[in-house]
Amino acid sequence: MDEDAVAELIETELPEAQATVTTPRDPDDDKHYAVRVVSPAFEGESLVDQHQLVHDALGDHLTRDIHAIELTTLTPEEAE
Repeated sequence: MDEDAVAELIETELPEAQATVTTPRDPDDDKHYAVRVVSPAFEGESLVDQHQLVHDALGDHLTRDIHAIELTTLTPEEAE
């Protein structure tokens, strides 16, 4: 699974989300990602709940295709 596929999956599952996905360690390591997600769905949610929304969006890919993610979640207001 590449960065674009991870971003597309998140953006499909979280309405109005904007996901930026990179491989922070090694460009050839396609199982460790840094993920930054901006979404109005995070408004009023705790950080744990925000992260759970992203984990839910990734579903089984977190256990099959993705080994680890460094996750940053922001509301649109926080991203400005």
